[in-house]
Amino acid sequence: MRHAAQVLIVWLLLSLGSPARAADAPAAPVPDTLQQRIAACTACHGVHGEGSPGSGFYPRLAGKPAGYLSRQLHDFQRGLRRYAPMEYAVRGLDPAYLQEIAEYFADQQVAYQRSPLPPVTPALLQRGETLATHGDAARGIPACQACHGAQFTGVQPSIPGLVGLPYDYLSSQLGSWRTGARATTAPDCMAQVANRLQASDITAVAAWLASREPPADMHAQPAGSVAPPLRCGVLIGEAVGGGA
Repeated sequence: MRHAAQVLIVWLLLSLGSPARAADAPAAPVPDTLQQRIAACTACHGVHGEGSPGSGFYPRLAGKPAGYLSRQLHDFQRGLRRYAPMEYAVRGLDPAYLQEIAEYFADQQVAYQRSPLPPVTPALLQRGETLATHGDAARGIPACQACHGAQFTGVQPSIPGLVGLPYDYLSSQLGSWRTGARATTAPDCMAQVANRLQASDITAVAAWLASREPPADMHAQPAGSVAPPLRCGVLIGEAVGGGA
């Protein structure tokens, strides 16, 4: 037994090399390519930013507006949006580098994959559809499509699509807006809207959005095609005494 252990130790030393030899060996050059530079992103989000539907927590980046992606990277860098691996990954990167990453993923076009849904009742799904398409004027909650587009595919240059995202991701992000784990520069309208949602509302709207079949054209709508009925979280109709 002791002899076998000694042989194993010798084999390990020979295979790994001595510390002196390892120190003398030249380091292999790291290729300065875009694929190498985004390796930290693709490890979780997929080679083309397709996301990780199996886990539900690594969202799709592909096809989202570059302005939105760039802003999220800056928010992680500034500590406004908090998730330790992302904060570490973007620390020290200059604005040009962040923009390059954002534009790469914005240009990617890959097929959507459906993610699992939690067991929800038809009534809850109906509530989610109502919130997403009409909002709740009595509580000052605008419709999701009022900002994110009629097909929920986003609006250029900086409003993301919601359709096709996993339920787990949608619900966790709405929860993060409520708790302050996710924020952005003022005016932080989503924080105000999310804090008007009840927990059951978050489940409902996340489940309904995640259950929708993505439309044939998943491109974000052109800039200016949507005039959000918001004054940072307040329905304009509410402010003047009317409806949504």
